[in-house]
Amino acid sequence: MQKEVMFAGFGGQGILSIGKILAHAAMEEGKEVIWIPSYGPEMRGGTAYCMVVISDRKIGSPIIKRPQHLVAMNRPSLDKFAPEVKPEGVILINTSLIPVDAGRSDIDEVKVPASDIANSLGSMRSANIVALSAFTARSGIVEFDTMKQCVKNEFMKKPKVLELNMLAVEEGKNAAVN
Repeated sequence: MQKEVMFAGFGGQGILSIGKILAHAAMEEGKEVIWIPSYGPEMRGGTAYCMVVISDRKIGSPIIKRPQHLVAMNRPSLDKFAPEVKPEGVILINTSLIPVDAGRSDIDEVKVPASDIANSLGSMRSANIVALSAFTARSGIVEFDTMKQCVKNEFMKKPKVLELNMLAVEEGKNAAVN
């Protein structure tokens, strides 16, 4: 079965990184994966998004017009991509920066104050990991422990950042299931 996730936000929010981590987790589970990054010319502060396609068989095309899931880290991303998400998908909303809901009753809406949680842990830079963890816990797109190990591998060479991000993983999970 094929699953698609759109991660979207501002440049500098770690959007491409969390897409890469999810893709890595799916690969660790033996899945076929495509990771397609995209960002505006402005880099930090501009738009950034990526598509991750995960399948248990060969992926026919990397072009996806209507993803199954969305992780929206800012309001412009929610406004642009939420209408395109397939019914019964998951839309994660970073309520720290998005004061509205998706306006859809046919999806599983997960509201997580990812930026606020990250700030309470000591660094806004871990908001992406909070969001990824909450999304993974809610969607079950990959095993949570696989994703957690991939976060650990990503930050292994930076002990202070690793510790922060492992806390962010747990806080994201708690925010999604409570």
